[in-house]
Amino acid sequence: MKIIYVILGFVSMGLGIAGSFLPGLPTVPFLLLASFCFARGSERFHGWFTQTKIYKNYLEDFEKNRSMTLKTKIGLLCLSSTMIAFPIFFVKNNYLRLALILAVIFKYYYFIFCIKTSKLDK
Repeated sequence: MKIIYVILGFVSMGLGIAGSFLPGLPTVPFLLLASFCFARGSERFHGWFTQTKIYKNYLEDFEKNRSMTLKTKIGLLCLSSTMIAFPIFFVKNNYLRLALILAVIFKYYYFIFCIKTSKLDK
């Protein structure tokens, strides 16, 4: 079972890294899943993952405090909104546009009301 967690951890990490470049693919949820899978699958891989730059940039504060700084929230929201704007404007299917707009609305709701804002900016 541990090998399955490690494999899922690497797949999730790959999707999280790809999500930082591809529009519509989220980064943080996949990286959280990778962290969970590595913690369940291997102490060695979890230790390695928590030392990576991508973990420190996206998850460290969130995983420790269940909060993000205002600067981090704004940065993530701006980047992801920019990336998702391209499909909204260039896709011709109105149902897909509506689904993307609803995803953006949910994303903003979640970031504003569900994730605490910490006071300390680095």
